[in-house]
Amino acid sequence: MKNWNKETVSSGVAHNALAIGTCVTGNIQAEEDFRIDGKLEGDIECTGKVVVGPQAEVIGNIQCQNTDLMGTVVGNITIYETASLKSSVRFSGEIVAKYIDIEAGAIFNGTCKMLN
Repeated sequence: MKNWNKETVSSGVAHNALAIGTCVTGNIQAEEDFRIDGKLEGDIECTGKVVVGPQAEVIGNIQCQNTDLMGTVVGNITIYETASLKSSVRFSGEIVAKYIDIEAGAIFNGTCKMLN
């Protein structure tokens, strides 16, 4: 049985993952980094970094500190630091970010607003 009064020691690499072949319908809130390689129909709110893998599909909104997008994303994203759209991404929606990095080959259909 876990002792909830004990101090937890973290290695600093805590993260969550949604594996290939997994499909989730609903909203996700995470305090640590989150990697998606499966399919998500819902919104993500994360205080860390969200990574959408090359085979992933996200239909919903994303709000996080930083993001690496490699798969398919349909929705609006708000990124408080850097939004990175890799060459394999297929993005449709609105991006609001402080910084944006779009690699050659990325498919980006939508609008972009920059945060101050």
